[in-house]
Amino acid sequence: MTTPLTTTLPAGLAALQSEMAKQHRDALESYNTAGDIAAQIAASARRTGRLILLGMGGSQAVNRMAEPDYRAQGLRCLALTLSEQLYSPLDLTDATVIVTSQSGESAEVHRLFENLDKTGSVGKTGDVFGLTLEGRSFLARTCPSLIGAGGSEKAFAATRSLLISLALHQRVLAALGADATPALEILQKPVEPDITAAADKLAACDAIVFSGRGLRGLAEAAALGAMELARMPSYALEGGQFRHGPLEILGPKIGVVVVRADEPAAALCEDLARQTVEAGSPTVMIDASGQAGTSGALRLAVGKAQGLAANLALLPPVQRLVIEIARHRVADVGTPIRSGKVTRVE
Repeated sequence: MTTPLTTTLPAGLAALQSEMAKQHRDALESYNTAGDIAAQIAASARRTGRLILLGMGGSQAVNRMAEPDYRAQGLRCLALTLSEQLYSPLDLTDATVIVTSQSGESAEVHRLFENLDKTGSVGKTGDVFGLTLEGRSFLARTCPSLIGAGGSEKAFAATRSLLISLALHQRVLAALGADATPALEILQKPVEPDITAAADKLAACDAIVFSGRGLRGLAEAAALGAMELARMPSYALEGGQFRHGPLEILGPKIGVVVVRADEPAAALCEDLARQTVEAGSPTVMIDASGQAGTSGALRLAVGKAQGLAANLALLPPVQRLVIEIARHRVADVGTPIRSGKVTRVE
């Protein structure tokens, strides 16, 4: 059952749109003002050769988006949830750690530093850094931190905070030697494809699977947003994992959104889309590969980009798609029923 669209915006949806309207500007400002801390993180990562990214929710999805680019710089990089680190911890000795938290105040962030203090891990490494939007937060007060511009995000589901956090990761990558020019060009002149037809195609689905190869973190962010805003079952599957059994879920009521970049696995993403189309699933491809589409999926192209730049290019249209799907299903889009902006209990 879909909900008719109305001309009056719910307060939560208005807040989302307000955040998204300034996200490119704030992302650029964040990049431009983060040089000193980014240089410290890069120096630490070069020394240790090992980078651990910790976060929860949307912050963890951002870390997953950045993870492949750090590996491309020769680092042994792993993105891990804070909750997993608390209860089945990695040894952080001789590692560089970035703790990502939009608010800098979540329960897991507090607990992590309590544990690090008890074990002396901070003293052993001296290389724990934060990434947050809130410069007065517990995280920012506790360790050297990358601070996003514009202050805390007001809307419930993460939008602006994701783009800003990606820009901050890009600044660290630039300090490591990665070329930031493509990413900055995308932030300065974003491509904004019309997502109306894609939203209409997926509106009647009972569930949606989001999938990518190199862009697996973006798929995870999209699935989280669909669950939060559209209150519908959504799943993120790395493309190879999708082929190992879960294809059985496909059918007319199961939508598929494939995200792909200019990447070695671009052809595999196209072949997956072909298979989901043949299975009868409404399929959308949001595409920064620069390649033609032959799968029969509805394709939204945003030019050609690789790695983190592709995530920066595709994230805003993915956000708009998720929000538009939610508008078809939920009357009070962006107003949480069971959750809060800052999760203060584990």
